[in-house]
Amino acid sequence: MDSLILELKEEIIKSLNLEEMTPEDIDSDAPLFGEGLGLDSIDALELIVLMERNYGIKLANASEGKSIFQSVRVMAEYISKNRTK
Repeated sequence: MDSLILELKEEIIKSLNLEEMTPEDIDSDAPLFGEGLGLDSIDALELIVLMERNYGIKLANASEGKSIFQSVRVMAEYISKNRTK
């Protein structure tokens, strides 16, 4: 799981152009939106694309994404259970 979390952090930095951040800067359990990493709805779309492209996961609706994108750890747990790639 730790390697998937690190991979996800690296992909989030690359996909969202967060060049000033390193994977160590992202708390695995911090919220991705609002208080934590401070992502917005455009970033959510990028995360959806990242999950589909890298892991073969298609989200059925936005409310599903809301529960999955709580933190990097929650995303990693979801990906490990549902990935097709």
